[in-house]
Formats: sequence, C-alpha cells, structure tokens
Amino acid sequence: MKKKVVVALGHQALGTNFPEQKKAVHSSVKILADMVEDGCQLIITHSNAPQVGMIHTALNEYAKHHETYNAPMAICSSMSQGFIGYDIQNMLRSELLGRGIYRTVSTIITQVVVDPYDEAFYHPIKVIGRYLTAEEAAAEERKGNYVVEEPGKGFRRIVSAPKPLDIVEIDAINALVDAGQIVIAGGGGGIPVLKQGSRLKSASAIVEKDLTSGKLADLTDSDILMILTNEEHVCIHYQTDAPIPLGEITASQARTYMEEHEFGEAGMLPKIEASVNFVSQKSGRKAIITSIDHAMDALHGKTGTVIS
Repeated sequence: MKKKVVVALGHQALGTNFPEQKKAVHSSVKILADMVEDGCQLIITHSNAPQVGMIHTALNEYAKHHETYNAPMAICSSMSQGFIGYDIQNMLRSELLGRGIYRTVSTIITQVVVDPYDEAFYHPIKVIGRYLTAEEAAAEERKGNYVVEEPGKGFRRIVSAPKPLDIVEIDAINALVDAGQIVIAGGGGGIPVLKQGSRLKSASAIVEKDLTSGKLADLTDSDILMILTNEEHVCIHYQTDAPIPLGEITASQARTYMEEHEFGEAGMLPKIEASVNFVSQKSGRKAIITSIDHAMDALHGKTGTVIS
C-alpha cells in the first residue's frame, strides 16, 4: 500500500524570482519523482514569501498610477499559488512521463479558515513587500495597515499570521488524492478567510506555511509530513558554538524543546509545531524535517530529524 506523504517545499526548492524558480523547480521535481517511484502518494505544498512579496510590490507600483486600484493580500496569495503551482505541476508531469509514469498533477487554489479572534491579529509579525519611505509608510498606516521600521533601510508593511483551523477545499483535495492523482495545495499557507454566514471573507494576513502543511497532512490522513528546509537536521543550541543535531525524537521531547525556546519563532519553531500537531492526532504518523537534497535518505530513515 502506498504511503501518503505531504511534502512541504521551502525557498531552496523554489528560488526567489522567475529565472531562479524555473531552475530550482526543475531540480526539485526530480526528487519528487523519485518519491513517486518509491511508492509515495504525494500531496505537495510550498512556500511563497519572495513571490508573494514580488506580486504585492508590482501591484502597489501599478496602483500608484491607478488611484482606485489596490492589492489585497488574498489576490497576491492566489496569484502566487497559481504561478508556482503551474511550474511544479508542469515540470513534475514532464519528469514523470520521462520515466514512463503517467500521473495527473493538479494545483488547487486553497483557502484556509482562520479565527477572527486569533491573538495574532493584534500582533502582526510577517513582513511583506518592498521597503517604503516614511511618507509611503504613513500612507499605509492611514489605510489601517501596520508598518515597522528597519533602521537604515526604511519601513516595511507587516501583517498577522493567524493559525489555520480548516481547509475549505479539503473535499476536493481528498477526492483527487483518492483517485491517485498528485495534488499541489495550500501554497504559501493558503488564503486566510473568515467565515461570515455563507460567505468567506479574505483576511489581510498570511498563514504560516508549515502550520497549513501540518493541517493538510492531518485532514488528508497522511502517513508522513515531510518539511524540506535548508538544514539536514533540526538542531538545538543552534546559535552557539556547539549546535546539537536531532535525529529521532518523540513529540513530547519536541514540546520540551519548544518550551525551552530552542527554536527561532520565524524559522524552525512553526516546523516543529506543525510536526508535533500532526503526529499527536493519530498513532503511527511521523514527521520528517530535512533538506531537499537529503529527502530520499530521510524518507528511508538514514538522516534528517524524525518526530513521532
């Protein structure tokens, strides 16, 4: 029986601009195809921070010449899901066909339900877009947006990062997965939406990609959550002269490390949190955190950090 695996691709697997993305994805799909050949049923998600920032900047520049136009985060997120998903599905399909494997690869523009009362809405932390002048920052604040100053560089807009509660398109995702297809979903954490009766209203926020990946793995009842980052292992004492790489650890041990503030809030912490949430929902699950270059070895238990 095939193992169902959610693979979360990080920046290294995607690059930061159009030319880099083409080159990076071309390399990344070879590893994804290796997993398919190895008997994995893949569900793919991905980061989008550089890409969504680029889209947001471009649309804001356009808005300077069209006063009635603005750039809602939901539009920026959906556009990034579309063009990143396109590259992955196009190149992965081609790579699989070259190996004699026919498998439909589809991208689903994904909405993620968040809590309107999530504390994160009162403490925005996610930086987006280009650097702003003081005048531009003041204009953003007049619109009700948050900005933060980076000394010597300028101002940046910041948005909230609420936790994902549910995935709106999960039935469609599961239907495709059950049909044996490869699905790309939840890109960049998905589009955060608020339930208002029968309507879904987009929120000016960014959902942490790793937390959405964990939610996606749970709701698809996957066997493995694999989060691909820049490091072969998760390390404790990371910013010291003697970092200690972690191999196999339990969810309980991971929680202890989290409580001891071993992981950076904007870096490894959400990956560990997503992994712990996923494996804690059902016995027999495991989460793997490693680099994309070591993905296959980690899948076979030879390297990486494994949480179970």
